[in-house]
Amino acid sequence: MTALERRTVSSLALLYSFRMLGLFMVLPLLALYAADMPGATPALIGLALGIYGLTQALLQIPFGWLSDQVGRKPVIVGGLLLFALGSVIAGMADTVHGIILGRTLQGAGAIASTVMALVADLTREEQRTKAMAVVGMSIGLSFAVALVLGPVVAAAGGLSAVFWFTAALAIVGIVIVLLLVPSPVATGLEHADVGTRAGLIGRSLRDGALLRLNFGVFALHFILMACFMVVPVFLEQSAGIDRNQHWHIYLPALILSIAGMVPLMILAERGGRPHQMFQLGIALLLVAVATLGSTDNSLVFYAALWLFFVGFNYLEATLPSLVSKTVFAGGKGTAMGVYSTCQFLGAFAGGAAGGWILQHAGVAALIGGCLALAGLWLVLVLPSRAMPVAARQ
Repeated sequence: MTALERRTVSSLALLYSFRMLGLFMVLPLLALYAADMPGATPALIGLALGIYGLTQALLQIPFGWLSDQVGRKPVIVGGLLLFALGSVIAGMADTVHGIILGRTLQGAGAIASTVMALVADLTREEQRTKAMAVVGMSIGLSFAVALVLGPVVAAAGGLSAVFWFTAALAIVGIVIVLLLVPSPVATGLEHADVGTRAGLIGRSLRDGALLRLNFGVFALHFILMACFMVVPVFLEQSAGIDRNQHWHIYLPALILSIAGMVPLMILAERGGRPHQMFQLGIALLLVAVATLGSTDNSLVFYAALWLFFVGFNYLEATLPSLVSKTVFAGGKGTAMGVYSTCQFLGAFAGGAAGGWILQHAGVAALIGGCLALAGLWLVLVLPSRAMPVAARQ
């Protein structure tokens, strides 16, 4: 990479990680802290947890289109301001409804597609895949940091402190955009017209292999959100761990999950078994969720949580790469947009539907729904044709 490309990738990866850190930090907290608020129910807590995914999904494509018209940086700054406003509203909230409103506005700052477009604007084609991978890795890193940092910040100042912290991250993100991120040079090229875009979206939605991958990321994030309606409560009520100390559990589980991922990645890349390792990743998720929902033994629960992170992190890292290998020529950007939309819809559904199921049918039904979704995903990828081996022409 050139110096400009390294500056672009590092600054945008930092920006992306800051924003995702702000969204993920409440994941291990809401099921505990929001339950203490007046009128809180599992359904409302689940809605607060996942509502950001709905506004993210609805606004990714419109924000991407707007960035084509007015420029990438103004849209990114505007999205970060919306995110900061949502964080402030949630930080000042004394009811779960206020948190729902704040989380809705946080998600409305839907800049993921615009950030990726800016990465593409500022990198050469031969370096673009590497650049996208670095930005993608920042998401996984922010997820791991958030699960540890969230409980630490909440221990110091409660749930409101977490939201004020995320507002500060958004402001730092704006500074990064204005001072560190290079400005793209206008090319004067015409953007694809609406008909062309609609055709690419339609083709992405009709492609069977892409549909399986889109369903997979939907299922993965549904399960993530739904499980975190249960995990923090178990740690506090069944394992007897104070909520301020939950990071003592998350940190070693996440660090050790990296060790668990390494054999899968080696066997997939060097051993020539990507299909089998992908299936194994889903199977690990199935076993972990089943164990999390059925055991009363703390040590078994911790082992299942580690297994969950191994499967989740491996699948989260593998899916975008598979989309890029599967997509038809000229449709990578559109396919990634559809993929991101399915990802955020899964987060919304996992929180909102998961909370409703938990309130009306209990933990067993919630875990059963997650297992059914993961089981269906495993069935869909069993045929060898479900996994791409090379990019399509």
